[in-house]
Amino acid sequence: MIKKTVLFLFTVVAFASCDYFKKEAKPHAVARVNDSYLYEEEIRNLVPEGTSKEDSLAIVKSYIDRWATQKLLYDAAELNLSGDKQETYNELVRQYKIDLYTKGYVEEIVKQSIDTAVSEEELKTYYEANKVNFRTTGTLVKLKYIHLQKDHPKFASVRDKFVSGKKADIKALSDIAIQFKSYAFNDTTWVDMNQVYRKLPFITPDNRDKYISTGVSYQYPDSTDVYLVKVSKVLDRNEISPFEYIKPTLEQLIINGRKFELIKKIEKDITDDAIKNRDYEIYK
Repeated sequence: MIKKTVLFLFTVVAFASCDYFKKEAKPHAVARVNDSYLYEEEIRNLVPEGTSKEDSLAIVKSYIDRWATQKLLYDAAELNLSGDKQETYNELVRQYKIDLYTKGYVEEIVKQSIDTAVSEEELKTYYEANKVNFRTTGTLVKLKYIHLQKDHPKFASVRDKFVSGKKADIKALSDIAIQFKSYAFNDTTWVDMNQVYRKLPFITPDNRDKYISTGVSYQYPDSTDVYLVKVSKVLDRNEISPFEYIKPTLEQLIINGRKFELIKKIEKDITDDAIKNRDYEIYK
């Protein structure tokens, strides 16, 4: 192995990031590996303000060591890897640069041009056309509940208002909701069964059918607390997902579809323009 020499020149304590492969020596170099130099200006902001001198030196030394090790390995690779292997890697680097630049350019055009507003009508049309493809992966539930202490001074009133379900009664319960340990009054929203397990811990996969079925209403007491529960609707696994539940997913799918079509148009337009302007031609 050809001998490598690393020379470290510490001149400052506060440094920052990286261009690894400069060849021409300049004033204020802080390290050298063979004919490559690391300069003070490249690592000037590396150390955060307020760092002690001891820690600053450790940070700088660690950074320069990493730089030197990587440079030594790179130089060794250039000397020892076969020409075919280096050409393969160089081609990968060239292709990666092309992919990176084109992806960044297209994404910027899409970002500036894409319409991200999706109307309710579009969502419903898309849903109706594709709903058989959107199946529930678990049980979904619509319910409301209150978790409160057994000795709550107005327990009877709370229970009666909860059971009635009238808007005025639910509003009255909302006004005193701070007195409850937890609650959910909106039984028009679908929730995943896993959320139900977390909020109503007395329900488990084994006893779920006892407590979760459409239209069931009950009062569950434990040692110190009471749960008031009313289940409005249950949707089992592998059923068609409700529109309301997958609405955010539908919106994202529609936007992604627009992006895909826009990217195809960008690619076609730039190619057509190049052919028209004789910037692109295929030789026969």
